[in-house]
Amino acid sequence: QVQLLESGGGLVQTGGSLRLSCAASGRTFSSYAIGWFRQAPVKKREFVAAVSRSGDSTYYADSVKGRFTISRDNAKNTVYLQMNSLKPEDTAVYYCNAKLGLSRYWGQGIQVTVSS
Repeated sequence: QVQLLESGGGLVQTGGSLRLSCAASGRTFSSYAIGWFRQAPVKKREFVAAVSRSGDSTYYADSVKGRFTISRDNAKNTVYLQMNSLKPEDTAVYYCNAKLGLSRYWGQGIQVTVSS
């Protein structure tokens, strides 16, 4: 089992940047693929980005491609989401997700608000 804790959210102006962190407990962190998802008010949770266990492969939603970068540091049990050129439509609660086989674990989420 793994526990996830997001940090780094907050309020930023349009065009600004934030870096989210997802810190994980457990000795098997490197066994999990990690993803970021987000959920805006009255909308469904949507995929944002994901990184493979080794960090060699990354995946992005079209809406964030070229603006967001996901990375991981397995020595620190942490995954990062660098968000640049933020837009008001990026406003949402951002969740970290760990996946291993059929097992899924979620963080509690962190608010990101982009003002226009």
